[in-house]
Amino acid sequence: MKCPRCGHGDNRVIDSRAGKDGDVIRRRRECLSCRRRFTTYERVEEELPLVVKRDGRREPFDRQKILTGIMKACEKRPVSYAAIAQVVDALEGEFQASGEKEVSSEQIGERVMAELLTMDDVAYVRFASVYRQFKDISQFVEEIKTLISETPERPPKR
Repeated sequence: MKCPRCGHGDNRVIDSRAGKDGDVIRRRRECLSCRRRFTTYERVEEELPLVVKRDGRREPFDRQKILTGIMKACEKRPVSYAAIAQVVDALEGEFQASGEKEVSSEQIGERVMAELLTMDDVAYVRFASVYRQFKDISQFVEEIKTLISETPERPPKR
């Protein structure tokens, strides 16, 4: 590990601690040349499936794309970043644990929509409009009608 200040390759580990969930190790290091202290994080390299796009292209699984899509759908909605990050973590873990070498973008989109449905109706419709490529307002209306007919009665939000 090179020192971020001087680029020297020799350093010593001062302290090592496991992260909250035990999935990362935090190490405090000290450069033996300039004595600067810095922190590194070590985690297991995970085998994530390739994503098969609608046009047949394959690309690496990218949690940031899922995070960005959900955050756009939840923009100006009462959904915390922590809740969004928890959903993305769960989805990433689910696809990793599946052991599949490939996963379709449709599978990912459907799982995201299922999670959004439990979080916020407006965010769900926003995401659906992009994911399902709504062409006009009638498709929004149909999605909302379906949502209303399939959603149990809830007290109005205040």
